[in-house]
Amino acid sequence: MAVEQPVAVPDHPAAAGDATAVAHPNIALVKYWGKRDERLVLPWTDSLSLTLDVFPTTTRVRLAPGAAHDAVALDGVPLEGEPLRRVVAFLDLVRERAGLPLRAVVETRNTVPTGAGLASSASGFAALATAASAAYGLGLDATGLSRLARRGSGSASRSVFGGFALWHAGQPGHADPDLGSYAEPLTVPVRALDPALVVAVVDAGPKAVSSREAMRRTVDTSPLYRPWAASSQADLIGMRDALNRADLDAVGEIAERNALGMHATMLAARPAVRYLSAATLTVLDAVQELRGAGVAAYATMDAGPNVKVLCRGAEAERVAAAVRGAVGDGAVHLAGPGPGVRLLGPSPDADA
Repeated sequence: MAVEQPVAVPDHPAAAGDATAVAHPNIALVKYWGKRDERLVLPWTDSLSLTLDVFPTTTRVRLAPGAAHDAVALDGVPLEGEPLRRVVAFLDLVRERAGLPLRAVVETRNTVPTGAGLASSASGFAALATAASAAYGLGLDATGLSRLARRGSGSASRSVFGGFALWHAGQPGHADPDLGSYAEPLTVPVRALDPALVVAVVDAGPKAVSSREAMRRTVDTSPLYRPWAASSQADLIGMRDALNRADLDAVGEIAERNALGMHATMLAARPAVRYLSAATLTVLDAVQELRGAGVAAYATMDAGPNVKVLCRGAEAERVAAAVRGAVGDGAVHLAGPGPGVRLLGPSPDADA
């Protein structure tokens, strides 16, 4: 199974002025949770993910000479408050690097529920980084795009790449810590592994506690955070070995324990952060029952109640059927390995 690699922004310095990019979300199998530097978005631990072939985000950035402010819309609705501030701060970073102070019009179309723990910020900022860097003429390669996307959302650094990707946390105390933290694609025997994810959306609504606030609270107050971070590094070593051996059961076991451990750190925070709902637990029970029936199925969860079930592509329909029975009115989606971010061009049609 071939995985499309990203199309980097052209390496010339001229600003396109108008560019559109599409990116997909990724699901971390070894999690990123907690920042050691909030300004640079530097994590405490390395993480490893799989970019999906569902829920793309398409973002268009057009420079607006003479405009006094940036105009940012998501699915046709102007952004306000903190979401707008994050995008404008990101554009300010791009403008500073480009030496071009022009404001911009940003139009984003999201096909994944925003703020529900389904990696909408990963696809969103990967697409924004790619489109903005082209519009402002930064001329970044894929590694540079990954570093830039990280500044908007840490997990976006991984959505620059298709398939499996590793985000390097970087070394604390490095002369330029920004340079040491980026994602890179991993060479994995994808066909032999035959990975699929069944995405159970038990609640598509926004989270009561944002990921940023939950991370801060967990790192600052949870007595379980440091032990989990240490064990996560060991999980990463085991995960890379399991991927290279195309051992899906080992990959799934590591992913499930890493995710459950992350949620345990949140439950131990003060006050606790609890994303797991009754519907989440019902899906987890269904996954355990599948394993009892001899099906390789393993759960992972990000900061939200929704569950992603790792399984073999050949068994995805069976897993999806079992999960549908557990989610009730919730939606179930099948996903496979997806592509890296793509620059669609400086002059998209009206539907781009």
